[in-house]
Amino acid sequence: MSAPLDDAALDKIFGEARSFSKFLDRDVSDEQIHAIWDLVKMGPTSANQQPVRLIWCKSQASRDRLSLHSSAGNKDKIRSAPVCVIVGMDLEFHEHLPWLFPHTDARSWFTNDAAARETSAFRNSTLQGAYLILAARALGLDCGPMSGFDNAAVDADFFADQPNWKSNFICAIGYGDRESLFPRSPRPDFDTFNRLL
Repeated sequence: MSAPLDDAALDKIFGEARSFSKFLDRDVSDEQIHAIWDLVKMGPTSANQQPVRLIWCKSQASRDRLSLHSSAGNKDKIRSAPVCVIVGMDLEFHEHLPWLFPHTDARSWFTNDAAARETSAFRNSTLQGAYLILAARALGLDCGPMSGFDNAAVDADFFADQPNWKSNFICAIGYGDRESLFPRSPRPDFDTFNRLL
């Protein structure tokens, strides 16, 4: 773990990676989806909570259905991507802590505190959503994360059988159409948004 990634790997994940709105007509396989998850689950979450819940909309029908709940600007992005992931969170994640974090009774930390569960589920599922983007990029895929959708409608449609699951954001995954990109937006220097004490 002491050796840093080389520049080519860093460019794949960060330096040259971009957010895509248009994708090539190229499939993302079930094996690639499973490989993404096998990396996502290894990223750190508080007490190994693993609160993220992922719905992989791969079929055209599922992506068309998801697009019905999105803003106008996101409809084509969702319908045309090879796969769109609903990145959600389980507000009852603590029920799984006895096997996910067996070192202590972590479940009891959240049993009577719905506000703490919601805060922790949102924070850690967001972390896992970021891991998903990095994992997909590391495996040679491109991503297009997005907000711009009706969370309540998505929850009612896709999480109806899991009332404790709530949507966080959506991420399109595939092989990005680089010809559709506009120039990269500015990125701030360290001193702009950082303080080193």
